[in-house]
Amino acid sequence: MKTENQNKKWSVCNCLNMRRASLAITEIYDHYLKSCHLSVSQFSILKHVHAMEPVSVSELARGIRLDRTTLVRNLKPLEQQGLIHDMSQSGTRNRQLCLTVAGNDKLEKAHVYWNQAQDQIEAQLGQEDTQILQALLLKIEVLAP
Repeated sequence: MKTENQNKKWSVCNCLNMRRASLAITEIYDHYLKSCHLSVSQFSILKHVHAMEPVSVSELARGIRLDRTTLVRNLKPLEQQGLIHDMSQSGTRNRQLCLTVAGNDKLEKAHVYWNQAQDQIEAQLGQEDTQILQALLLKIEVLAP
């Protein structure tokens, strides 16, 4: 009997295969993080703001490696939920972002679910394959011009 994995067909295109794998990983994290009403993208933004605060939108975009427009679009719901605050003076163009108390609380609670997603992936791949995957992803990330 074939497992579900054996029935999947991979493309000869590395880009397509990476996108499929990325979608699968994202689904796992989103599944766990939905308990605290966050997506993995939102969790990542909160985690980066926390680590870099106060941080400008441009610095945050570079840190996360997202284009600025996508980041701004993803910041809006976090600001509307009161998780991120712009601490710059009103009317200035250079926004300085930080987490609110609610944002810190949400990040702390979400970290438990993020760890569960991490544990599931490592349990399914095994520790050795997880380490190989991480090493390959680092190599791939530096390929871009």
